[in-house]
Amino acid sequence: MPRLSTSPVRNEVIIINSRTREIIAKTFIWAAAIFVLVILAFIIIYILVKGLPIISWRFLTEPPSNMGRSGGVSSTIVGTLLITLVAILIAAPFGIGTAFYLAEYTRENTVTRVIRFSAESLAGIPSIVYGLFGFIFFVIYLKMGWSILSGGLTLAFMILPTIIRTSEESIRAVPEIFREVSFSLSATKWQTIYKVVFPAALAGIVNGIILSVGRCIAETAAVVLTAGSALRIPSSLFSPTRSMAVHFYILAREGISMENAYGTAALLIILIFLINVVANTLLNSFMEKGR
Repeated sequence: MPRLSTSPVRNEVIIINSRTREIIAKTFIWAAAIFVLVILAFIIIYILVKGLPIISWRFLTEPPSNMGRSGGVSSTIVGTLLITLVAILIAAPFGIGTAFYLAEYTRENTVTRVIRFSAESLAGIPSIVYGLFGFIFFVIYLKMGWSILSGGLTLAFMILPTIIRTSEESIRAVPEIFREVSFSLSATKWQTIYKVVFPAALAGIVNGIILSVGRCIAETAAVVLTAGSALRIPSSLFSPTRSMAVHFYILAREGISMENAYGTAALLIILIFLINVVANTLLNSFMEKGR
């Protein structure tokens, strides 16, 4: 029988073409990543260069005056932190609990598909729609008025899908062998979740909460329609307030003070950076102690 032979030239051409395609793909991927990093660095550096000279102890400790043309941002810092705190305290328990229900207590069925579809639909709703909902339901119907509580509840609805999805993916990423070993030692379902699954998925859950914190701090449309834009320091959860993002937006849009607008924007970037660093440091310390 005649022997089948392959052409070495043809094989070499195929290898060269494959390598060429791989080089082109890697080059494109690296170029896209560098392009994104350059844009991000340009925006951050530009804002910091414009805003850092404005930031001072007086800027941080004094409330805005003369509609924001002078004074500082102390009341907006307090308002931002309180609104974010209310939103996280409400959304995190419900989001994490829903994620554990979907990942641990039920199998794929109509109910889980409806829950996931609802969460994905909520994630795709524009923030202005959340703001209108919060304004109609919390501010008017429940008669809470423009307040920190109205803004925090509205933001809780907005960040709930993010916490659910990131927490569920983190829980499902825990190896199944962890659960099997726990059950083999006569642990109950709750003991397995509380002492095995939750610590293993904690890093991903915290990252989802950090993303939600960042979104709360940077939100404008939903906050201005529910928390208002009062410049005074809030005295309770039912007081209206102005967040830093809303303050920056109003100063820049109306041309009241671009210097203070850049200072507020730079402070927003620094605040989000510090929250990420502190949260990750505490998380890493907790994980090390757990080991």
